[in-house]
Amino acid sequence: MMYPSLGFRLLCLVTMLIGSSTAFAEVANEPVPEIFAPGVISGPAHDSAPAFMPDGNTVYFSRSSGAQSIILVSRRSGDTWSQPVVAAFSGAWNDLEPTMAPDGSYMVFVSNRPAHAGGVPIEGTYQGGKQNGGNLWLVRRQGTGWSTPERLPDTVNSSTATFAPSIVADGSVYYMHPQAETGKFRLFRSQYREGTWEAGQPLPFSDGRIGDVDPAVAPDESFIVFSSARMPERSMDLFIAFRDHGQWHAPIWLGATVNSMGSDAEARLGPDHRTLYFSSERTMPVRFPRGFAQAQADAVRQNAWDNGNYNIWHISLAPWLDAHP
Repeated sequence: MMYPSLGFRLLCLVTMLIGSSTAFAEVANEPVPEIFAPGVISGPAHDSAPAFMPDGNTVYFSRSSGAQSIILVSRRSGDTWSQPVVAAFSGAWNDLEPTMAPDGSYMVFVSNRPAHAGGVPIEGTYQGGKQNGGNLWLVRRQGTGWSTPERLPDTVNSSTATFAPSIVADGSVYYMHPQAETGKFRLFRSQYREGTWEAGQPLPFSDGRIGDVDPAVAPDESFIVFSSARMPERSMDLFIAFRDHGQWHAPIWLGATVNSMGSDAEARLGPDHRTLYFSSERTMPVRFPRGFAQAQADAVRQNAWDNGNYNIWHISLAPWLDAHP
């Protein structure tokens, strides 16, 4: 296992004592991430944000390149996932980051499609300039298909850079959009009440001074996993925060085994709500010198998925969930 040095931990403790919003906790048996469906769902493009139906046998996810983003669907038979195909509601616009309602009755996703019929695609301003924008859209389950996408109200889509939805049991939605003063992303929650979503409220540990992205929230809102540039400030790393009696605790860094030295983001919970899926730029280690057969195997893996683009990985959250009183 790889843990921060004693000196580093002492520095973190001092920082927390003077008001840091990040905690560093060691857990027993820290899990090692495993690749998800290599060469099928985790492929050579940028793959992220798996959204599972409650039975775990169907998954929707994003696949993107520099020019396009699309939502695909794959179905499991035994231990095998089918070759992904374009989701029925996706393809006409840049669509990404699907998330499933806990009961599977609807899905929310991000799209740059025009906010109103006859309009122009959404452009966003964040992180220092204009980029592809997005709003949150909803599709409802209809038999084996999905309804026409409907845009969530302006109380949620309060900017042209509203991304990364996560739906909880009462229909409330968590998401991110940038803080106007800093341009950095901040996490929000919009309460669902009487058939609509109220104005989003920022989470208390996310102040917009440090970028926080991609919330994945337990259906009962007992914990959240998200990515952040906060300490230890290596890149975008994964953190977990717990909520007790309506109050959020300080986020906890998930450590140097779960997090790579690159970007680890797009957190999602599996259908058991105890398995974390996330996207990472990590690659499999290559040891030199190597034999010809190993070089061939490495080349096949590189062509299939292992090329430094985002791939989907997974771990069990049991060490953190079971350690929380």
